[in-house]
Amino acid sequence: MPELPEVEVLKRSLEPHLVGRRIRSVEVREVRLREPVRPKLLARHCAGRRIVRLRRRSKYLLADLEGGYTLVIHLGMSGRLTLAEPATPAEPPELHEHVTFLLAPGGASRKPQRLRFRDPRRFGLVLSLKTATLDRDRHFAHLGVEPLSEAFSGGLLAHRAAGRRAPVKSFLMDARNVVGVGNIYVCEALFRAGIHPFRSAGRIALRRWDTLAGAIVEVLCRAIEQGGTTLNDFLDGEGNPGYFRTALDVYGREGEPCRRCRRPIRRKVLSQRSTFYCPGCQH
Repeated sequence: MPELPEVEVLKRSLEPHLVGRRIRSVEVREVRLREPVRPKLLARHCAGRRIVRLRRRSKYLLADLEGGYTLVIHLGMSGRLTLAEPATPAEPPELHEHVTFLLAPGGASRKPQRLRFRDPRRFGLVLSLKTATLDRDRHFAHLGVEPLSEAFSGGLLAHRAAGRRAPVKSFLMDARNVVGVGNIYVCEALFRAGIHPFRSAGRIALRRWDTLAGAIVEVLCRAIEQGGTTLNDFLDGEGNPGYFRTALDVYGREGEPCRRCRRPIRRKVLSQRSTFYCPGCQH
């Protein structure tokens, strides 16, 4: 599943192509996504409107439009959002291209283009909401702090973790506490901070929370710089893969020697997710 870095990479790759351009029309070929797509409402809110800004909240890509509406897209498990030339009889829409936005010329392109949402497994999400009330919507109201924001800190994490018995990994993957730190990146951050993933969140000292917060930011920023982690064929808006997987220290390396202490990396299952860690470096 694309995580925060992948969505941030997608946002940055699409920004020069989308901001300032007008959506000419919307075509919905499949309404059966995680939540049913509402074609008429989507067209009414998006068609004919210019894209004012592109931003991200957690794993959601948000396109703010003229007139006070926001196009909300979540990639789900297998979704892709890419730019292509308009479909023609000779080159029809691709398989699983469920929603298409036809864009007027502008930005980095002097020709019309289509922004295509493809999702073979249909766990993604495409909807439109009023921008002014977005934060109060049920998709966003429960979300915790953004790890790349100024509000994020070890002190904040320590405060929210006080008295918690849950493993620190589970605590960090709970979007009510902090958003977008998925399985891959939390394993990597805990390794860099030297904290065992099964340690109770409420039993971590403030200084270690500070170290962990810094590790989370470092891991996420490095992943963004390298274009994300290509594990499920993630591509950015221009079709480029990510390369952060080549820098992973523990994730997916069960049995391989730790790059610090040479002890074999272990894998255990926590909350039905594979958890990778070094028994020598993390405690």
